[in-house]
Amino acid sequence: MSGRARTRARGRAHGWAPSQPAPPGAAAPPTQQTGQIPPSFQPLQGKSQVVQPAQRRRPRRAPQPPEEAHLVATLQATSVKERNRFGGIFRDHVVDTRRYLDHVRESTAGMQGRPVKLFTNHFRVTSRPQQVTYKYNIDYMPDIEDGKVRTELLLQHKALIGKCHIFDGSSLLLPHKLLSPKMELVSLLKKQVVKVTIEFTSELTPTSPDCLRYYNILFRRILKMMELEQVGRNYYNKREATEFSDHNLVIWPGYVTSILEYETSITLCADVNHKLVRMQTAYDLISALRDGFPAKQDLREQVSKQLVGSIVSTIFNNKTYRVDDINWEETPRTTFKTSDGAEITFVEYYKTRYDQAVTELNQPLLISKGKWKKSQQDMPREPVLLVPQLCNLTGLTDDLRKNYRVMRDLALHMRLDPEKRQHELQKFMNAIQSNKEVQQELQLWDLKFDASFLSFSGRILKEVRIFQGRREIGQKRQEVDPYSSFLDVASSSPSTVVASWTVSLLLSFKVVCVLSSEKKDLYDSIKQYLCVSCPIPSQCVIARTLDKPQTLMTIATKLAQQMNCKMGGALWKVDTGLQNAMFIGIDCFHDIVHRRKSIAGFVSSINQELTQWFSQCLFQESGQELVNGLKACLEAALKLWLKHNLFLPQAIIVYRDGVGDGQLQALLDHEVPQIESSLKSVYPEDSGVKLTFIVVKKRINTRFFVESEGRLRNPLPGTVIDVEVTKGQWYDFFIVSQSVKDGTVTPTHYNVIHDTVRFTPDRIQCLTYRLCHMYYNLPGVIRVPAPCHYAHKLAYLVGQSIHQEPHHSLANRLFYL
Repeated sequence: MSGRARTRARGRAHGWAPSQPAPPGAAAPPTQQTGQIPPSFQPLQGKSQVVQPAQRRRPRRAPQPPEEAHLVATLQATSVKERNRFGGIFRDHVVDTRRYLDHVRESTAGMQGRPVKLFTNHFRVTSRPQQVTYKYNIDYMPDIEDGKVRTELLLQHKALIGKCHIFDGSSLLLPHKLLSPKMELVSLLKKQVVKVTIEFTSELTPTSPDCLRYYNILFRRILKMMELEQVGRNYYNKREATEFSDHNLVIWPGYVTSILEYETSITLCADVNHKLVRMQTAYDLISALRDGFPAKQDLREQVSKQLVGSIVSTIFNNKTYRVDDINWEETPRTTFKTSDGAEITFVEYYKTRYDQAVTELNQPLLISKGKWKKSQQDMPREPVLLVPQLCNLTGLTDDLRKNYRVMRDLALHMRLDPEKRQHELQKFMNAIQSNKEVQQELQLWDLKFDASFLSFSGRILKEVRIFQGRREIGQKRQEVDPYSSFLDVASSSPSTVVASWTVSLLLSFKVVCVLSSEKKDLYDSIKQYLCVSCPIPSQCVIARTLDKPQTLMTIATKLAQQMNCKMGGALWKVDTGLQNAMFIGIDCFHDIVHRRKSIAGFVSSINQELTQWFSQCLFQESGQELVNGLKACLEAALKLWLKHNLFLPQAIIVYRDGVGDGQLQALLDHEVPQIESSLKSVYPEDSGVKLTFIVVKKRINTRFFVESEGRLRNPLPGTVIDVEVTKGQWYDFFIVSQSVKDGTVTPTHYNVIHDTVRFTPDRIQCLTYRLCHMYYNLPGVIRVPAPCHYAHKLAYLVGQSIHQEPHHSLANRLFYL
């Protein structure tokens, strides 16, 4: 096996402790806690008891030091998010946007294109409960935040609720009614009495969307039964981990799953997932740096540079944290007070709670501000302290990413082609079918799954017509050279190339910077100066890139293309089939490392050929996803369009990328009205201007395959899917717009949530696919429409490098490519 990778034998330990529940009420790295319950208490099996009046009072809690107070807020926020993990997904799936679109009320399926039989990584649910189920709310007094402890306390009354139940931490689903609509029970945490109140809330019919949420909770229980360990949202099989001893890396294979209702059926979507962990703790890294930087100040700077912004995984319970800072003033010998007022050190805590020995007593502590999530910027993120020795590093360093051997070896294991992906998923489904304990659990709810991939018919759209000047060049535009004279000179010799570049760039381009290295601070400084202080279109290139004779022609072509489009030139164009239409792309960049302001990028076409673009960025609160200020952005874009064309567009088509789960209704309520308000302020009342708003989603787990010569392969570019795995209450579709050399191609999902243009399915699908050919920074087809990716590049440049608004004189240039 390349890279001396080897699969670990079943059950072999490699420095990771078995997964255990997070400690309650501690001031170290737990992600959940029990509020008023001391950390030393463990659940005891107890019988249902009558609650005495004296026991109903909330016990008075001992004062907390700042460290524990901060921790408690973080843990409460984290546990709330844990219990509502599927909330966003299910909020989206109950938003019926199609009811407002009467032109597609009958069907959202198109007709154009060549039919093709497709397979997908969805498994149909062939059986599910058909009877009414009963939902109960569960409350605890005193409050318990640790989800595992809440479950254990409830299960002390398993004889009452029955074996067949699903509990999500705050609500309970049962196939039968309890004796009373409200019951007050007593559970015990050692000597502490906890009152558990079970109160009936509603009956759920078999078709209720809420049932699907409980099926997903049940399936997570199934994954735990299969001895898969939860890390973040997904589940991994450490017993089949693969070590790369040459690179000090470990890959955990795992799965991501969801059970949702689609056009004609409920399906289980399952995909293969991998977790990359380094065989190195944060303390190992600190120790290595200490040897190279004996000076205290230099060491601290280097440690911060290496660790801040990275993700670590705790070895005692697999929780992941982002490192936000280093606390050099405290060590594992630091004490903190628990909820009952007892003082304990980090060393003692980990030994008694997890049987983990902290041997390095003078190491600093890592600071994490807690889980950060898009669209939840208002959630408290108080600091959590972590012991470096108990934190494994995850992900790849910059040096590892530049190492060809490392990336090649990892790609062989993580980048699965369709055949390998199907094999792994089939093995997963077979394991579910053959596990007796799992089948018994599923039978309690009459839940069954088809063992084979779902299959249906898709369509392959016609090739897109691409034009360069008056010539049609088809899809081979990467072979077409608009700079023949430039490259004729470039092909002569390296010395001639350098001289020709100098002359050409002085005559036609403002600034070209040849950088000696890839240092980010140098690049950032240059871009800040040339995009803000002295606004000039600029192009940066690494010196060693020019020192490769075998790729010189390709590099020269690429540079010439970038220079030309940054100066306002057009490289090619496509026939969109739509006249007098403005196309808009919106995307957001969130700095999850330094937690700076979030950047919203707004990009709009300002001519009919889609070769010139207006751009503007908006600074928002950290993590804010919904965009404010769209009204002013569109008004400025329309003003520039009018200047270029002497008339206003009659249709506005918006492609909105970067929207989190659960925000469809918020887009309809917040962003669409801003755009409509802008149109009302610019256009006369009887103008008839139309608006279409499309949500673009790239991070999806659905994959599609075609069968060819007895093997599964990737679909061809232009493949459209608008049946079976689309939603009945949405006007949505998938497009596979590009091809990949290795692995499995990822489709893009589109959801039309507002459409007064009244696009037919064929027309919006073809239009969207054509726009994927209009991105000037790549001579090929990209995953999303060009305005989307332009907005992403703008927001990324400003958020990563400039950190302030670019000069207005660059607003009609593609300076951000």
